[in-house]
Amino acid sequence: MHIKITNALISVYYKNGLEPIARALHQLGVNIYSTGGTQEFIEKLGIPVNAVEKLTGYPSILGGRVKTLHPKIFGGILARRELLQDLDEVKEYEIPLFDLVMVDLYPFEETLAQTNEEEKIIEKIDIGGVSLIRAAAKNFKHSLIVSHTSQYESLLKILLDQQGCSELVQRKTFAAGAFNVTSDYDAAIFNYFNETEALPAIKISYTEGKALRYGENPHQKGFFFGNLANLIKQLHGKELSYNNLLDVDAAVSLLNDFAEPTVAVIKHNNPCGVASRESIYAAWTDALAADPVSAFGGVIALNRPVDLATAKEMDKIFLEVLIAPAYDEDALQLLQGKKNRIILQITGQLPTSQTVRSVLNGVLVQDRNTVVLKAGDLKPVTSHIATEAQIEDLLFADKIVKHTKSNTIVLAKNKQLLGIGCGQTSRIDALKQAIGKAAAFEFDLHGAAMSSDAFFPFPDCVEIAYQAGIRLVIQPGGSIKDKESTQFCEQHEMAMYTTGIRHFKH
Repeated sequence: MHIKITNALISVYYKNGLEPIARALHQLGVNIYSTGGTQEFIEKLGIPVNAVEKLTGYPSILGGRVKTLHPKIFGGILARRELLQDLDEVKEYEIPLFDLVMVDLYPFEETLAQTNEEEKIIEKIDIGGVSLIRAAAKNFKHSLIVSHTSQYESLLKILLDQQGCSELVQRKTFAAGAFNVTSDYDAAIFNYFNETEALPAIKISYTEGKALRYGENPHQKGFFFGNLANLIKQLHGKELSYNNLLDVDAAVSLLNDFAEPTVAVIKHNNPCGVASRESIYAAWTDALAADPVSAFGGVIALNRPVDLATAKEMDKIFLEVLIAPAYDEDALQLLQGKKNRIILQITGQLPTSQTVRSVLNGVLVQDRNTVVLKAGDLKPVTSHIATEAQIEDLLFADKIVKHTKSNTIVLAKNKQLLGIGCGQTSRIDALKQAIGKAAAFEFDLHGAAMSSDAFFPFPDCVEIAYQAGIRLVIQPGGSIKDKESTQFCEQHEMAMYTTGIRHFKH
């Protein structure tokens, strides 16, 4: 069903992109109704406008809070043109039928980002705009609703290419966009009012999204919702995939815990190489050494700018994704030599509030694990005390274990990951895997630090660790058999520290 635009109601906060639309409507002989700043803007273009106040018989009142909330406006939007009763009432009360409604909303989220003043924030909660948008979207069979500047280009095509005649499928698509806008707006307002989480409810809304090549596997559809541009900038390479995004998230989250120059190599969401050094070049060299086999095709994250010397070394192996805060010009030019290599620049900070995960027929929500332990947080439970350098190794290992799938054991020495066991069904299997990894790349574990994401239910782990040469242990503690593990460490001059912080990650 085609509807030719005869009457248009326009009331927008943002005027950018409005001029060509107003001129096109005028060329088509459309009657334009407007109010306030929008009316002034259109009239300055030399285009006649019917004032809403003249139609309703009421001026804008309450400081602009009430302008369009009137039966003569909403009647013209909501009238069902296939019903004779509606048409008779419209005729009786001299209500124009609005075929086009162009309305956007007050900038609530933008205001929220700029001020903490409640009065200013509350005043940016749009009432009339939301009502107009919902009304026109509800009556999409007869009204075309344009609720965001992103729709202006599509509207112009209707005006110019279709002589102002909209099709039903177009109006329904625009209506979906309208409810997308209003639901996102309401979610932001709810989250502001519920910032203390007084109500056990969650409202998550993203209006921006893109289809990915596929999900985890080619037979699965995949989408990303959000604005990546707020966090990372892609400088080169193919489009990020579903799995790339998971690995990038893991990499950025891990590096966020390190202050000194550090490189992390991520594979399937788990670190397989991490090192902290005085230079990013040395950090890359030692991170790669931890597991050069797993690094092939991995995601590499650096928390310092990439220089040419480091780029030359990284360019020697196949790396799918590189992430860094900056790249020297010559380093970037070199790394761009591989056509498909994804090169990302970190431009923002990860959110620190909550994580959300779908499960069964709902979602799980929890606070992010933002704990980063310091030396003063460690509680010695043996008489053998670690040196300052050894404490740094314990803290280094604990940062890594926090970002590794459970059950996990991390072995480290001199701020270098030596071996890791992750995603195992038992802690002892994780330890054996970590020791095996270290042995495979000929690392000496004598004097190494061991970190566990959870307590030791039995002393078997510290016994095996001792046999491998490990002399430093950090773990949450809390097992009913803690004493057995502690006694073994005491008897074998191993330094054990507890943290009281578990790092399960599933």
